[in-house]
Amino acid sequence: MNTTSLKRNMIFYVCLLLTLVACGDDGGEQQLTLPTNLQFEAKASDAGTGTVSVTATADKVNFYTIFFGDTTPETGVKTNDGKASHTYATTGTYTIRVQAHTTSDAFVTLSKDVTVKVGTGDLVIPSKGYTTPDTYAGMTLVWHDEFEGTALNTNDWTFELGTGSNGWGNSELQYYRQENTSVKDGYLVITAKKEDFQSSKYTSSRIITQNKKSFQYGRVDIRAALPNGKGIWPALWMLGSNVSTVSWPKCGEIDIMEMVGGGNGDKTVYGTAHWDNAGAHASYGNSKQLSSGIFSDEFHVFSIVWTAQKITWYVDDVQFNVIDTTPAGLAAFQKEFFVIFNVAVGGEWPGNPDSNTLFPQRMIVDYVRIFQ
Repeated sequence: MNTTSLKRNMIFYVCLLLTLVACGDDGGEQQLTLPTNLQFEAKASDAGTGTVSVTATADKVNFYTIFFGDTTPETGVKTNDGKASHTYATTGTYTIRVQAHTTSDAFVTLSKDVTVKVGTGDLVIPSKGYTTPDTYAGMTLVWHDEFEGTALNTNDWTFELGTGSNGWGNSELQYYRQENTSVKDGYLVITAKKEDFQSSKYTSSRIITQNKKSFQYGRVDIRAALPNGKGIWPALWMLGSNVSTVSWPKCGEIDIMEMVGGGNGDKTVYGTAHWDNAGAHASYGNSKQLSSGIFSDEFHVFSIVWTAQKITWYVDDVQFNVIDTTPAGLAAFQKEFFVIFNVAVGGEWPGNPDSNTLFPQRMIVDYVRIFQ
């Protein structure tokens, strides 16, 4: 093929390609369909954490961008499911803006104002949460405290005071005081404070039923809203009544609920059994994490069902742990136990509070009920 023929063929193919491209353009740009029916809910925690959770929905949407109005300029949170959360540092009213996108540049927008409270200086009793019945078929309510009146019933409870031995055996930082417990409007409130007292930087309360109310087997229900934050360690638990003579862990320990606060810790609780195994500490436990929110947002019920054969743990009637107590080495769980409520600050497990931990922090208990 000579040079002239080659040039003619090249020109032919270029023209053909241009023609095909032109034929493909049959009316200009395609029209985009924008999302419709955009809605969203912004839920602010009533526990003083400053956390707001957003849930958005729309039709014909590919993704969302959520702006919390906390900084200028602000990079929005991109989410495919329309869910995001943000923690504000200060109390105020903020404008939350949600964009429902077809593409990055094609979207519809909806805005709402939300009022956020940061800090727990004022006592706030959650208005909702899980509850359990006051009767069960085939069982009798043998002891309960609904925390009526204006003070703790010292016929049933005793205050444990001070710092214990080595921070109650866990390097805890608080000094336990009677003044940090109150009873108001049908609720027990244990308050952890950041304050100097007797060489400690924090105060709180620890109450026990030792030598007043002890139990062997049964169902225990405790309805409570928990505190939150790094270094905060609330517990609802039981110790063997013979602890004074055989010591721990030979007496046995049943942790109905423990929480170590901060981050995901604020949405996770633990249920654990402790005992002595040939002179060594042994334990068995499991945890339960909320699918949304944290344990200070509303009331939850922490329960065990304890028989001669096993102990089973529940949160809001959902089982999350069980232990077989029939082996001879677990004989501690065939004896009587007493009840303990406390809020520790710091310690070997939770670590110390940090700059983001707000004080005061409160554990609010609606009731404790024991059925046999």
